[in-house]
Amino acid sequence: MNLSKISPNGQVTIPIDIRRRLGIRGGDKLLFIERENGDVVIDNASATAIVKAQKAFKGAAADFGVKTEADVQNLIDEIRYGGAQT
Repeated sequence: MNLSKISPNGQVTIPIDIRRRLGIRGGDKLLFIERENGDVVIDNASATAIVKAQKAFKGAAADFGVKTEADVQNLIDEIRYGGAQT
């Protein structure tokens, strides 16, 4: 169990073990999620956004025929310049 105290300004120091586990560093944003049972969960907002993006793009590489790094670069070039660059 980790314990923290709230300052008069509402600031909280997150224990180092929790920061490490969540991958939180200075300047990161936190996400407070209230569960149906009333529990509140704190998560790293950046990490949560990455997971959501990964789920949203699942299978997209196959849809675009992307199999290698060269395929990725060709797709970027096509979008950026209207065709693959040589």
